[in-house]
Amino acid sequence: MSDNLPAIPGVGGGASSGNGFLALSGRTAQLAAAALFLKEGMHLLKAHMRANANAASRLSEMCDAAEVEPHFTSQIMDVSTALHGVAEASGEMVNAADRVDADARGFNQAHDTEYRGVYEAVNGSGVQQAKPGFYRRTGRRR
Repeated sequence: MSDNLPAIPGVGGGASSGNGFLALSGRTAQLAAAALFLKEGMHLLKAHMRANANAASRLSEMCDAAEVEPHFTSQIMDVSTALHGVAEASGEMVNAADRVDADARGFNQAHDTEYRGVYEAVNGSGVQQAKPGFYRRTGRRR
């Protein structure tokens, strides 16, 4: 995970890591943050590729005006087309990162709505709780 992401309690090892309430919330918050970093990077890439594609297109036009070998002028135009393709693909990555961010935030909200009360009740009791699964029925009782 990137060093640029914020530290989340219960995430990244230590005694409080695992599938607890805070750890799961933290991991989905990190996922949302990573999606935002990806989105930002893809916007920068898209702008950079568009600028390079436009520059290659201008160079191809100048080479054509200067009567440079048509083969080379065509190759420069092919590069411009490929760079435009990269710019468009990075736009699709932005859309995917948006969906990941929205889904992670939605999951976090649903998780918080469902389990926040249980988490607060358990931590507010002051009594050591049994490990997860202890109270699960095993099917042996009649």
